[in-house]
Amino acid sequence: MTTVGPGLSPSAHVDTFCRDHLPPVESWPEFLTELPGLRYPQRLNCGVELLDAVIAERGPDRRCLLTPDGRAWTYGDLRDQVDRTARVLTEQLGVVPGQRVLLRGPNTPALAACWLAVMKAGAVAVPTMPLLRSAELTTIAEISKVGLALCDARFAGELRAADLRGAPVVTYGSPAPDDLDARTRAVPAGFTAVDTAADDVALLAFTSGTTGRPKATMHFHRDILAIADTFSRHVLKPRADDLFTGTPPLAFTFGLGGLLVFPLRAGAATLLIEKASPDQLADAIETHGVTVCFTAPTAYRSMLRSGRGAALGRLRRAVSAGEHLPAATWRAVHDATGLALIDGIGSTEMLHIFVSAADDDIRPGATGRAVPGYRAAILDEHGEPLPPGTPGRLAVKGPTGCRYLADDRQAVYVQNGWNITGDTFVADSDGYFHYLARNDDMIVSAGYNIAGPEVEEALLAHDAVQECGVVGVPDTERGQIVKAFVVLQPDVAGDADLVAELQRFVKQRIAPYKYPRAIEFVDGLPRSATGKLQRFKLRQRAHTEAG
Repeated sequence: MTTVGPGLSPSAHVDTFCRDHLPPVESWPEFLTELPGLRYPQRLNCGVELLDAVIAERGPDRRCLLTPDGRAWTYGDLRDQVDRTARVLTEQLGVVPGQRVLLRGPNTPALAACWLAVMKAGAVAVPTMPLLRSAELTTIAEISKVGLALCDARFAGELRAADLRGAPVVTYGSPAPDDLDARTRAVPAGFTAVDTAADDVALLAFTSGTTGRPKATMHFHRDILAIADTFSRHVLKPRADDLFTGTPPLAFTFGLGGLLVFPLRAGAATLLIEKASPDQLADAIETHGVTVCFTAPTAYRSMLRSGRGAALGRLRRAVSAGEHLPAATWRAVHDATGLALIDGIGSTEMLHIFVSAADDDIRPGATGRAVPGYRAAILDEHGEPLPPGTPGRLAVKGPTGCRYLADDRQAVYVQNGWNITGDTFVADSDGYFHYLARNDDMIVSAGYNIAGPEVEEALLAHDAVQECGVVGVPDTERGQIVKAFVVLQPDVAGDADLVAELQRFVKQRIAPYKYPRAIEFVDGLPRSATGKLQRFKLRQRAHTEAG
């Protein structure tokens, strides 16, 4: 076993790439472990804790993973598949502790089993979005130095076209004799999990950023459990009889936590959906009796507007993240269904949600307060705390935090022990945090600072608007002006009269200087693979049109 850096436990990793490429310890954020339940033992394997420990406590026959077509795996079924897969990884494919294994596929029980098998084998998972193309996969493989790729056979084309530096691709879900499924059927059951350190790297999660070279965030085995033992335990409060579902991919840390880690940690079940429109998500909720849902604000808004409020009303808990939840959306859902959406902000660097609120603690329009186990503050450009009511940079620290894989941008995200999220927030006197914009989404027009999402929220309250994106575009007189790209409701015609009506509407809801001086009606908005609005593409479009 090896150890690198002060305070780190002896590593179980034979392939020491991850330990060798951790950022210097002095550049890490401050980590907080005061909350009961966050002081984990030095030796810890999160795959064991999420599967074997649950079975030891609750038995193997509980339902665990479900699919829309009616298939169901118990916890015992999942452990059997995970252990057989771990055997194949280590005994046939040469995977050693610490080696990076790229995972590619939609949300299925097979992908979940592969992820857990990588954990139990002591390797490092590198999950990738199914929508990524060969060039993007090449970059990820180059940064993480993957040694093996496990891929849903239906999604192997782009992966085989990528340059994986010689790493073999093994598919699952096909009838081929060398397919992972055939291999696992041919090996004995049972596997002794690798005795990893709690601070061994378990996951390389790539940021879903909108520009620049992607960054790999490094998360330990203890981090995987910490997100369940903070946000999930203290805010979400799942029950063992809950059935989870949602739309974020497992390759997105929002989806990994909400659709795999949280339900398993609670002994609950999860319905894994490969891809779902809002209507299909509503169908799944009604058909299967889902009680906990994770998706983006856009999906909740769409389900409500398409008359699927009855499905939403069946939920016990609903989490909204990925982008800001407008107060108008929260109130519309609550008024129609009685459901109190749980808003939250998280990041790939922090692994999951760190500011949120639930139940009677919710204040519509506010993201929430620091999740138990975390601290949050609003800082100025010099790192000094700002008083309530003053916009500034959101900073957070807790049991998880940013460690970039060999990336100089560590010094940008971590400053004086704080994780600087890149968001502009304002805090009130009660400790609630209110989102204004991403730092690079602030619009400066004639000396006024205008938050694009605030204008979006005002526009969304108009019955004609289905969705919208607001950005600043260059203007010779004002420096920038506010421009809105608006998707209208079906059968609504966009014309000059509607432009003027929307402008008047915004002026009545927020300060008049914030109204969009330009409005363009569009058929759709650009979004990332995780569903985030890509405002930078709207800015590029506006600049191109301005010529």
